[in-house]
Amino acid sequence: MYKYDFLLKDNIYLLNHSVGRPLKTTEQQFKSHFLDHWQDSNSEPWPQWLNAITRYQIALSKLFNDDADNFCPQVNLSSALSKVLMSVARLQQPHTQILMSESDFPSMGFVMQRALADTATITFIPNNLDITDPHVWAEYLHDRIDLVFISHAYSNTGQQAPLDDILPLVRQHQALSIVDVAQSAGIIPLDLKTTRPDFMIGSCVKWLCGGPGSSYLWVNPTQLAYCLPKDVGWFSHQQPFEFNIHHFKAHQGALRFWGGTPSIMPYVISANSIEYFTRIGIDKLRQHNQTLLTMLADAFPSALVSPARETQRNGTAILHFGSQQESVLSALIAHNISVDNRQQGMRISPHIYNDEAEIQQLIDLIKSV
Repeated sequence: MYKYDFLLKDNIYLLNHSVGRPLKTTEQQFKSHFLDHWQDSNSEPWPQWLNAITRYQIALSKLFNDDADNFCPQVNLSSALSKVLMSVARLQQPHTQILMSESDFPSMGFVMQRALADTATITFIPNNLDITDPHVWAEYLHDRIDLVFISHAYSNTGQQAPLDDILPLVRQHQALSIVDVAQSAGIIPLDLKTTRPDFMIGSCVKWLCGGPGSSYLWVNPTQLAYCLPKDVGWFSHQQPFEFNIHHFKAHQGALRFWGGTPSIMPYVISANSIEYFTRIGIDKLRQHNQTLLTMLADAFPSALVSPARETQRNGTAILHFGSQQESVLSALIAHNISVDNRQQGMRISPHIYNDEAEIQQLIDLIKSV
């Protein structure tokens, strides 16, 4: 049923860990909420465009169950992380200590290395350790750690971090936490009323099918008073239209992280797709995805290199067939089945517009090879 709501080609598309497929309503949303205000209005379109940003915040608030004012639009995760690191005095001290994983997306490590003091220490949990195990995190946490960076889902390993176990440990050691939900938003439920990191960053290009350019930063209200962003602009102001160059008053909410003149179009598209998935329900999306992943795990237990247990896996199965890997990949390409391949193996990420028949077709083709 849901398949017919999306723009799909005559193939089996399983690359949702990379880019989700657009909704058929995307073009109409772009036109009515962005282009029409620009080309048909006799006055400036900013009031209508800014309404689109409010809609985006509200959509995020319903997706993650928290107040819209705690969400700030961002261009990408690197920008969001840079802004957080540079805004908190504790993280700009000469000997700041950071804990993250070697399995985190490389951009996050690049930002840490450049946005912190040269004398800061970044400790990486080695990628050969099981980051789904809370005890691994506990071994690396100590009272000198200032910030723990946690990816809710890891794109190259298919793993899911046990947030509900890690975050209490972080608070116990009085460290700050940043959670990256780029690979989990829209496919793994997260309720910010109960799971309370200090900061959360994410994007809409993957499971939320919102395209590039629409990311977000969530700030725990308890941390706002300690956040003095340096990368600011007139939309970081409490009164953006005050136009007094001698007076800057930071926005009282998360929008203090916003910056200068904002993009609008990406958030129009993403608000529409977030609303769509929220109506379906993330629990339902998760259940459907896991049903299809279980089919793959049961068919190829010896080739599965991502977690077999549902509580430990994200939305992606990773398979490696050893010396036959290239033959399998070639067969999938020849039959228009879209997956990709990394060092750990081929990544397969089914969404709500994929079904059991497609996964069975993939399974049968692999078995034939």
